Amino acid sequence: MSNNIFKFRQFDVCQNFDGMKVGSDGVMLGAWAEGGSRILDVGTGTGLIALMMAQRFSSAELLAIDISEDAFKQASRNVANSKFVDRIKVKHTSLQDLSVVNRFDAIVTNPPFFIDSLKNPNQIRNIARHTDMLSYSDLFYSAKRLLVDDGSFSAIIPSDYKDRFVREACCYGFLISRIFGINTVERKPVKRYLLEFKLKKTDAIETKTFIMMTHDERSEWYENLVSEFYL
Repeated sequence: MSNNIFKFRQFDVCQNFDGMKVGSDGVMLGAWAEGGSRILDVGTGTGLIALMMAQRFSSAELLAIDISEDAFKQASRNVANSKFVDRIKVKHTSLQDLSVVNRFDAIVTNPPFFIDSLKNPNQIRNIARHTDMLSYSDLFYSAKRLLVDDGSFSAIIPSDYKDRFVREACCYGFLISRIFGINTVERKPVKRYLLEFKLKKTDAIETKTFIMMTHDERSEWYENLVSEFYL
């Protein structure tokens, strides 16, 4: 396939304008996150996660937002070229400035995570990866404002930033409901976490650890997770 086109089973993702390319983090989150009737994708980038959620939740209406104009244009193009165009709206805005009439059942994000780190010359990549434009505090403050009381907030975070991310969530009344640690390969420490939060306490926290690759092939868990999307 072209380096600029990533083909999935039910849609294609063109990624020539966005500083962030299709990667396993976004794919895992899009295949794992809880949905609902109204879903918000924060920092949509290419639109990948919104497209995946639209495929999984066939009656959902989605709003995909990004503060980067280039990302907005790229996501808009990918959505327009998909069969989900009637159910996904792409908007050029920051999360902090977003105002809606009806709150969301689910919010998903592959958020910026670097704090006080060296910047990349690519401005789009900086916006996607550094918290300058969207701090953890702003993220959870806005998520609480936009989420229904029994809704879910899902994110994927590198292991080095997980504890700080969870602490910030708790400051805004979010309670962890699922924690999935992801090892890239066997005998390696957890590299990233799939995290789900709710505003209402759940009976138990679902905590699991999975491996992505075994013997240079997708693990059974990873294959089952992404089989509806990858060709």
